[in-house]
Amino acid sequence: MYLRYTQRPMASKRAGKEEKRGPATIQNRKAGFDYEFIETHEAGVALVGTEVKSIYLGRANLTDAYCDVEDGELWLINLDVEPYDKASHFTHERRRRRKLLMHRREIDQLRRKVMEKGFTLVPFKVYFSEKGKVKVGVAVARGKKQYDKREAIKSRETRRELERGD
Repeated sequence: MYLRYTQRPMASKRAGKEEKRGPATIQNRKAGFDYEFIETHEAGVALVGTEVKSIYLGRANLTDAYCDVEDGELWLINLDVEPYDKASHFTHERRRRRKLLMHRREIDQLRRKVMEKGFTLVPFKVYFSEKGKVKVGVAVARGKKQYDKREAIKSRETRRELERGD
């Protein structure tokens, strides 16, 4: 005699709470404070295997990073990716130049915009796409003046006071 077994979903210990899976997004918060983003783009990155593992673990720093267009190619410069600690002898350099992958038309548009006075390319986040690829958020940005920063701080503080109900 055969018994028919029907699987019932097990009750989870944390009912109602969804756990976030996957890697954390690496952001450059200082870029949002120092620059006014005009438009944003998404670019892929050419990486070595150990770099992908380090970025997956969240061990990268975007603080001093910037983008540059040279010879029709887009480069990410000064992205600090810590060496993967479980790698043997095939490790990567921490601050090497990494090629950003975009279509030629998009790179040409970015180059033209950067040639205008006061614009620059700023990487503001590194994340994994739905397909598991590492992507970099690149913004065409204009540097904020000191008074713009003061106004941003003032508006942020007034918003916080209103939320608190003071």
